[in-house]
Amino acid sequence: MARKIVECVPNFSEGRDPEKIKEITDAIVAAPGVTLLDVDPGADTNRTVVTFIGDPDTVAEAAFRAIKCATEVIDMRTHHGAHPRLGATDVCPFVPVDGVTMEECVQIAHQVGERVGRELGIPIYFYQAAASTHARRDLANIRRGEYERLPEKIHDPAWKPDCGPAEFNAKSGATVIGAREFLIAYNINLNTPETRYATDIAFELRQKGRVARRGNIQPFYFKGDIIRYQADAFPCGNCEFDAKSVDELRTHYRELHAVDFNLLCQWHDYGEQELVGRPALRAGHFDYCQAIGWYVDQYKRAQISINLTNYQVTPPHLVLEKARELAAERGLVVTGSEIVGVIPFQALYQAGAHYMKQQGRSYGVPALDVCTTAVQSMGLNDVRPLNIHQVLGLPRRSPNALAEKTLAAFADEVSRSTPTPGGGSVAALAGALGAALASMATNLAQGKAESESKDASLIAMAVRAQQLKDALISAVDEDAEAFQAYLDARRMPQTTLEEKAVRRQKMQEGLKQAVRVPYQTAERSYEAMQVAQQSALHGSIGSITDAAVGAQITFAGVRGGVLNVLTNLPDITDQDFNADLRAKCSALIEKAQTLLNDVNAYVDQKLEEKRRYMETRR
Repeated sequence: MARKIVECVPNFSEGRDPEKIKEITDAIVAAPGVTLLDVDPGADTNRTVVTFIGDPDTVAEAAFRAIKCATEVIDMRTHHGAHPRLGATDVCPFVPVDGVTMEECVQIAHQVGERVGRELGIPIYFYQAAASTHARRDLANIRRGEYERLPEKIHDPAWKPDCGPAEFNAKSGATVIGAREFLIAYNINLNTPETRYATDIAFELRQKGRVARRGNIQPFYFKGDIIRYQADAFPCGNCEFDAKSVDELRTHYRELHAVDFNLLCQWHDYGEQELVGRPALRAGHFDYCQAIGWYVDQYKRAQISINLTNYQVTPPHLVLEKARELAAERGLVVTGSEIVGVIPFQALYQAGAHYMKQQGRSYGVPALDVCTTAVQSMGLNDVRPLNIHQVLGLPRRSPNALAEKTLAAFADEVSRSTPTPGGGSVAALAGALGAALASMATNLAQGKAESESKDASLIAMAVRAQQLKDALISAVDEDAEAFQAYLDARRMPQTTLEEKAVRRQKMQEGLKQAVRVPYQTAERSYEAMQVAQQSALHGSIGSITDAAVGAQITFAGVRGGVLNVLTNLPDITDQDFNADLRAKCSALIEKAQTLLNDVNAYVDQKLEEKRRYMETRR
């Protein structure tokens, strides 16, 4: 059964005292099963962002322990920092990572919040997916007024805490707990100490936008004159259009700027009946983007501090490119950027693929190469190096894995008098090497194709070959481990008839798993054969033999995988399972043999044509 993984990213209002920060992180790791991924203190913001993961129960316990410790070591009465905050533990979101739903994270948030309110006497507000009202979904709404306004805000019926006492806790403030999608905390670095310049760009980027201005708005928009809505004129903040009514303005925003004017008003606390006399609004460039500007003394420069709440819609690299454009318009330079906390592997990979496409290069190369391009292109080592542990979900293997051995060490391991690693692992390795050759052959042809569509097709083949290569490399170890469930079942007690029956059932289940792994190796190797065939057909003549070798060796992966299935099928008593898998193996071998014959015939023909051509030139 797949492990359930939840991420928790609490933000604590302490970024200057290492001993206090360590007390909090020690409380987190004291919860068994927690993995601490990142601790990111900021002296100027006087805030530390901590990231850890684990199963739901473990993460809930670790979060409570951390909040409890923060109430003991942090005193909000003496706290000052550049970042908005509400309490000692300012915000504590739970994020589904793997095998966990958003609904489950909402339950965790509610359970932790109720416990914190009950046992620690801290007012609790729920936000995002855990929010009790629409107004409380937005963290900025809850935080408005910050700690300093909390004594009066907490007695406002509209802002009564969701749980915990409706009384001001002077030492600990209040805590916002919630469940949300993965958030990327991302800072863009500027070559200026001016916070107002960073804020000027931040307000252009963020979804909420800003107050609209006209007149002297170049190069810095904030220097223009504020424009206001009037009874007979409702100016658009994103262009020079003036509507005669709110309805006309609403339609204009929707049709010309793809902006929901009603939402824009809500973000700025505008009621429709209150528009006249208020500053006009200008929508920002990106959905799911929150941004402010600040100065970081540690780096001696201003930053655009950004939260991206849906990186699938608004990825960091696109925000960075727009920031670079806006900075250049203002005579500024983006010197780089930084990740605060962690970033999903897919977000970094997508960024690398974007920049490689911009360069006309294939991104059908090892994932680490693509991510390295992202780090270089985004300047993620500008103010501090990006730690590899900040990339959540980066494909990694255990240092003790077979796939991590040297070629000579792996060959030695296979040659020993132990049943594993054996033919199944070698078949998987054969498939992986063939997929690697298929990727190489298509990458060599990329950039030389006669059309962009063919070039794109070659890149897509290389990307798929990389995916198959990685899966087959993992199968080297998976095959060696495939029999573990069967071996464990053999060791089960068999004293009573009931124990014997349970043992037989578990042994059969283990055997079925043991044959599924090599069959999957065979299937993936066949798909790699197909990529190798396309590489031979559409690649360059210079790499046609590489593609042919790829087809040959992936056929060994197909045949080797099937052989490891067939040798174990007789021990499986489920005849329907047996018959189905035998039929699939037979069909797969037939298809693979036909494909290999086609590749051999095509390559032999091309080599013969090349020989004859070279003879005519002698």
